[in-house]
Amino acid sequence: MELTDRAAVDEVLAGKHECFRVLVERHGRKVFGLAYRMTGNEHDADEVVQETFLRCYKRLDSFEARSSFSTWLYRIASNCALDLLAKRKQDKLHIVENDRGEAGDTPEERALEYAAPQPGPERMLLSSELRQRVAGAMQRLTLVERTAFVLRHFEGRSISEIGSVLKVKDEAVKNTVFRAVKKMRTELEPFFTSGSIRGGAR
Repeated sequence: MELTDRAAVDEVLAGKHECFRVLVERHGRKVFGLAYRMTGNEHDADEVVQETFLRCYKRLDSFEARSSFSTWLYRIASNCALDLLAKRKQDKLHIVENDRGEAGDTPEERALEYAAPQPGPERMLLSSELRQRVAGAMQRLTLVERTAFVLRHFEGRSISEIGSVLKVKDEAVKNTVFRAVKKMRTELEPFFTSGSIRGGAR
């Protein structure tokens, strides 16, 4: 019989460390999907996945059964992605500072090129122009807005689950999602008919 998440956690904590593979195989692709949408490229997403499961393994004894394992894992993954994005932002600022005064592209153009996500299978379905608009729109969201938007509109997470991930109240989540949707609509309006990106935080 297939182990439940809770049973797999208990087995690992009891010393059967090989059972952790069950959790990785069951949730790995979903964590990668979340990380990819938040970071915008496969390399960073892979890094987030590795860090997520490393932190998960180290903190497994702190998992409480009253919450679902996936919600707990998503909280770790979101934090890992936020940490990486914050680091990338600092790296990008450093690159822009070092590039000032050099011939060629402006620092702003160099920063945009550095931050632009590499196309993967999912993004290859989009036109080049739309892909650039989506990437640009996602970059202009704050880290918290991007997390809330991805969890709500890509991952289909509930308001309460997002609140648990971000450690904020439901009303704050709704406001954050609303702001993110408004920004995305403004950027992508030429490409979508009204209502294509569902608004609000129902």
